[in-house]
Amino acid sequence: MKIRAIAINTFREAARDKILYTLLIFGLLLIVASEVVSPLTLGQQERVMKDIGLASISIFCVLIILLVGAGLLYKELDKRTIYTILSKPVHRYQFILGKYFGLLTTLLVIVAVMTVTLYAHLWLMGQNPTAGLLIAICFIYIKLAVVTSVAIMFSGFSSPALSATFTFIIYFIGHLSADIKNLTQHLDSQFVHFLTNALYYLVPNLDYFDLKSQAVHQIPIDSSFYFLSTIYAITYIFAMLLIAIMVFERRDLK
Repeated sequence: MKIRAIAINTFREAARDKILYTLLIFGLLLIVASEVVSPLTLGQQERVMKDIGLASISIFCVLIILLVGAGLLYKELDKRTIYTILSKPVHRYQFILGKYFGLLTTLLVIVAVMTVTLYAHLWLMGQNPTAGLLIAICFIYIKLAVVTSVAIMFSGFSSPALSATFTFIIYFIGHLSADIKNLTQHLDSQFVHFLTNALYYLVPNLDYFDLKSQAVHQIPIDSSFYFLSTIYAITYIFAMLLIAIMVFERRDLK
């Protein structure tokens, strides 16, 4: 109940943030604006509209995590409201989890609004959205959950600017870690091999959750992939939240 109360309060605070609405409006406009580009694609209108729609959902939600989520804990410390919260029978781990699930709820609402807009736009343009498109959006949300856990972890011991920077670096490397590892396999440097292997295993491989190509081109996916990717995400989220809780438990708030 305490985690739920903190999550609801976090959602309400995020809902009052003007940055969130600005990003949401830009994301919705980009989805609708895909209609302008699609006639230039020579019969690939549906694919382009889906591609732009999925990219919009992913990019703008990540921006929300960077601009809103990275400063969640710092904002409570800066306003000194955290002292009022923790003076009650609320454990620090409950505070961390409440903040995490509150931001996830915010992202869920935003993803839902953008998904409805994308589907409505496709239907109005005479296109037929497939189930694969919805699955791709679900995995975008899973990816957002992973990135959010990273942002919460960094926000536990750094400023909003540093948290956003570190989170963006992890997000960027997370889409390239496998490629970096493959490109450096032919090098003789043991240090480079060690560094790339460390990045590959420590940084989340966010390409696991990118099903945009499969959704756009209607490529079938083995059902075991969904299960393994979800387990991977849950494991990584658990690790990041555990680190965040451990750091926050040791932090001197006086």
